[in-house]
Amino acid sequence: QVQLVESGGGLVQAGGSLRLSCVASGTIFSGNTMGWYRQAPGHQRELVATMASGGTTDYGDSVEGRLTISRDNTKNTVYLQMNELQPEATAVYYCRFQGTNVSGTLRYNYWGQGTKVTASS
Repeated sequence: QVQLVESGGGLVQAGGSLRLSCVASGTIFSGNTMGWYRQAPGHQRELVATMASGGTTDYGDSVEGRLTISRDNTKNTVYLQMNELQPEATAVYYCRFQGTNVSGTLRYNYWGQGTKVTASS
């Protein structure tokens, strides 16, 4: 089992910044991928960015360039730095953990509870 605890969401004015954090705990093997997805009202959940433990990143097609993902493997933590936030970034942001066991025979997929980000105009 893996538990995910997100923090850092809130209300900011357009142009402001936020940094989201997600800490994973529990049975964590190396070779995992952590990342962020978001769901705006009336829209489907979409990929924001993911980062593998080896450093490979993947950003969603619709993600604006002012969002940057990073992680600290020693803390099992992934971050999302969001600068110059605009109202279209308003959504609930969810942390996701994907991994396998040591032998690779089992796949794991966990989601956090979500943290709300609101950028007001």
